[in-house]
Amino acid sequence: MLIGGLQKLTLIDYPGKIACTVFLIGCNFRCPFCYSAELVLPEKIKKQPKISEKEFFEFLKERKGFLEAVTICGGEPCINKDLPQFCKKIKKQGFLLKLDTNGSNPKMLKRLIDDKLIDYVAMDIKAPKEKYEKLVGKKINIKDIEKSAGILKENKIDYEFRTTVVPGLLEKKDILKIARWISSTPKYFLQNFRPEKTINPKFEKIKPYPQEKLIEIRNAIAPLFELCQVR
Repeated sequence: MLIGGLQKLTLIDYPGKIACTVFLIGCNFRCPFCYSAELVLPEKIKKQPKISEKEFFEFLKERKGFLEAVTICGGEPCINKDLPQFCKKIKKQGFLLKLDTNGSNPKMLKRLIDDKLIDYVAMDIKAPKEKYEKLVGKKINIKDIEKSAGILKENKIDYEFRTTVVPGLLEKKDILKIARWISSTPKYFLQNFRPEKTINPKFEKIKPYPQEKLIEIRNAIAPLFELCQVR
C-alpha cells in the first residue's frame, strides 16, 4: 500500500472517536479545487515522502489503548486492489475503521461493507449529476456514483454524504439538486472550499463563500435530512 501521509491524532475525522488518519496515494479524479495535489498528481507524488506499511502498523501498535479508530482517505482509497487486506490488518488490531471515498468504485465499497471491514463511510457528492464531470475533471460513469449512494442508502453501515461548496462551480441551486437526489439519508454536510495548494493553481485565488451563505443554503435543505450541518 502506498501511504503518503499520516495524521497521528484527529478528533474530527471520525465522528465521536479519537482517531488517526492515513492518506493513501493515487486518485482517479482530478477535481481542480482539491488541496491534496501531492497525493493525486503523478509529478507531485514522486516528490511526496512515503510511509511504509511496516512503519504505519508499528505506529498503530504503539497507540493501541489510546486511539479508537482509523480513517482511511486519499487520494481515493478504493482504487487500490489490496484495500480489503489493508483494512483487515487494521481491524485485527481492534480499531474502528472509517473510509473516505468519492464513490467511483461501488464494487469495492460493497465488498468492504459486506465483509464488515469498515464501520463508517463518508462519501463525497461532488455535484448534481449533469455537472459531475466538470467538477471532477475527468470522464466518469455517473451510474457508479449512483450505485455507491444506493449501497449506502441500504443502511447496512453508518455513513454520511458531504459536498465541498466551491464558488464558481457550485451555486445554491446546485446544492438543492444534490439534496433532492440524496434526500431521506441520515447525514449531509456542506464543507467550505479551502483555497490552498489546489490542483488547478487558479483556484488558490478564489475566495470561499461567506459562512452566512452556507448557512442560508443549509437552512433551505435541512428538512430533507435527519442531520444537515456546515463544516
